[in-house]
Amino acid sequence: MSQFWSEGVTELHPYVPGEQPQGERLLKLNTNESPYGPSPAIAAALHNVNVADLRLYPDPASRKLSAALAEYHSVPVDSVFVGNGSDEVLGFVFRAFFKGKGPLCFPDISYSFYPVWAQLFEIETHTLPVTKDYRIELSAIPKELKIVIFPNPNAPTAIALGLGELEAFVKARPDTLVVVDEAYVDYGAESAVTLLGTYTNVLVVRTMSKSRGLAGLRVGYALGAPDLIEGLVRVKDSFNSYPLDALAQLAALVSIEDESYFQATLSKVVASRARLTRGLESLGFEVLPSTANFVLARNPAKSGGEWQASLRSQGIIVRHFNKPRLEDWIRITVGTDAEVDRLLDALASCS
Repeated sequence: MSQFWSEGVTELHPYVPGEQPQGERLLKLNTNESPYGPSPAIAAALHNVNVADLRLYPDPASRKLSAALAEYHSVPVDSVFVGNGSDEVLGFVFRAFFKGKGPLCFPDISYSFYPVWAQLFEIETHTLPVTKDYRIELSAIPKELKIVIFPNPNAPTAIALGLGELEAFVKARPDTLVVVDEAYVDYGAESAVTLLGTYTNVLVVRTMSKSRGLAGLRVGYALGAPDLIEGLVRVKDSFNSYPLDALAQLAALVSIEDESYFQATLSKVVASRARLTRGLESLGFEVLPSTANFVLARNPAKSGGEWQASLRSQGIIVRHFNKPRLEDWIRITVGTDAEVDRLLDALASCS
């Protein structure tokens, strides 16, 4: 503890990201990155960048990228907000819409950054227990709670809510702001973006780190009613007017333009996910139904921590959450078919 820390810093419990090994040759299946990387067209676009232009600040509103996202998602451009990764966008969401609005509701098994932001911004919380089969039950959210956030598909379970169930909740609760964190939606879940033309109490947050392979450039965005977007802009411009650098804006724009590569890599991941699930089940693992680029699995032969350690000893890293209801599970990122086979061979050898 430093004598110069502000009040409250000592009590913070920061988010712990997945391990990013430095210098070790490990098969990295712990942070849900794409095994295929971004569109090859991005390399050519970056090669043609005039480096001298980097002396200039980037467009603070990311106008070209915002326009491309608006067209891609069939929404007005004033319904788009672009930020430095979805984590920063979500941080702005917490500050813009949740502070002073009563308890914020999110699932008890969910993205572990939510309670961190809540603590940072001094937001009261209410956790909604997921069901015995690890599903989010929106009908169980108390009616007095007016702010709700959850990932869809959920993380780390990979289970998705159906669009019909989500729309029924949004329609029945017009005075409740519902923020849907769609970091993994491209892998098979139904997006809430289709609800935006009808409902003004929905905000969708998305990232280009996963399905578009741009984790190293940090590009995230939000889609919602113009007044919600204005709230995010007010917070952003009170914090950092230039959140997304010029290279990231360019790469993201090229990624959107290369739809064929995007769809091809999605198809590969979905096929490998099925291969991974079948292989795990043949080894005696229980696997939750996944519509993400990862699976959550457990095998009573060992605890989650023991499976993680056994794989690490063979040069493979997966994620383990030492928390209630999750301690028996490991989260495994879907890799290429070759990486899936290596993982399955390693699990078989240590069963």
